[in-house]
Amino acid sequence: MKFDDYRISPEIKRNLEDMGLKRPTDIQYKSIPPILKGEDVLAIAQTGTGKTAAFVIPILHMLQSKKRSSRSDGIRCVVMVPTRELSIQITEVFEKIGKHTKVKTMSVFGGVEQDPQIARLEKGIDILVTTPGRMFDLVSQGHMKLDQVDILVLDEADHMLDLGFIKDIRDLIKFLPRHRQTLFFSATINDTIKDLAYSLVRNAIRIQVSPKDPVAKNITHSVAFIEMDDKRFFLARLIDENPDSKVLVFVRTKVRAERVNKALERANVQSITIHGDKDQQDRLKVMQQFREGTVKVLIATDVSARGIDIPDVDYVVNYDLPDVAENYVHRVGRTGRGTKKGLAVSFCSAEERPILDEIESFLQQPIQKQTIHKDEYSDTVVLHDERSDKMKALMAEIEEQEKWERKSRKKRKA
Repeated sequence: MKFDDYRISPEIKRNLEDMGLKRPTDIQYKSIPPILKGEDVLAIAQTGTGKTAAFVIPILHMLQSKKRSSRSDGIRCVVMVPTRELSIQITEVFEKIGKHTKVKTMSVFGGVEQDPQIARLEKGIDILVTTPGRMFDLVSQGHMKLDQVDILVLDEADHMLDLGFIKDIRDLIKFLPRHRQTLFFSATINDTIKDLAYSLVRNAIRIQVSPKDPVAKNITHSVAFIEMDDKRFFLARLIDENPDSKVLVFVRTKVRAERVNKALERANVQSITIHGDKDQQDRLKVMQQFREGTVKVLIATDVSARGIDIPDVDYVVNYDLPDVAENYVHRVGRTGRGTKKGLAVSFCSAEERPILDEIESFLQQPIQKQTIHKDEYSDTVVLHDERSDKMKALMAEIEEQEKWERKSRKKRKA
């Protein structure tokens, strides 16, 4: 089946064609018809399968088709997401697929001034893509009307629960009409997610794509056994050997992200970081640099994993194995998206072996083990350690030269 065969507006069909999207993915094929019929949907699908377009396409068509006297009546659709980056990226999808339609979409999140957001809201919008915190600020201040919402979408619901947003989700429901369409999208499902989903949806159509294989089939997985203190050398080597590749590196904490960044800097490898301590402008700049490929190495924490939807990420490197096995799925899902091939490489230290066992149990299959011979291991550590020492020596020499020049200028002035 092609998108041309769907009863959706010609503007949307034209935009899909311009984007090179001709046929729906599995999750789109199964989700679009019931959503168009006004059904509630509970959809479970792995990252990178086209979940966003699965709800964006039918929502745009339905809002475009329904006549409305004025946008001042209030927002018609709310899409709640866990992270700022995801809010921005879903808004971009709405705008691309909704080009030439009359539907207006806006992204609202914290970390930036709220006055411009309020001004835009006052002009009237149809679709709000938002994180919980800023949305509740604007609702409590009376800047946002939710009593006319026809459609509620909870995207990346499992991650919202991980971040403790369950109370926010339940509080949101109090502001919405009882009679509405609810769409619930998640990459994974457990009892907590089921309980939340079934408390929000009515006679939902349940859709589950590839439940036995939580990660995309076009990702090649491997793990190398490397001691914690040596990981930086092997990361530098991987980047050196793949200079044209986009590499997304996941670490456990914000502090680790900055340390790895500094270690790569000492090895003369350019990288950037993204985590919760960065302000929104810095995060947007970092994402733009990585998206455009001006910097090809991005170091991120798990909180950022769901918001990183960058085309053509060649490698995902689990520098630290995730604390929760399910997060492995969300991390590696940043590569091998759609029909593209991707590589997921994990570095596992001796103390991380139990975590590796949990991940393999969750995947229901072993991860291919890379064999690193002793000589190769030693050469990698020595080579990159020497290069790091040379770089430090060079930097020290430059610093001494600059000090000497400053002293010389002072003497000349005297």
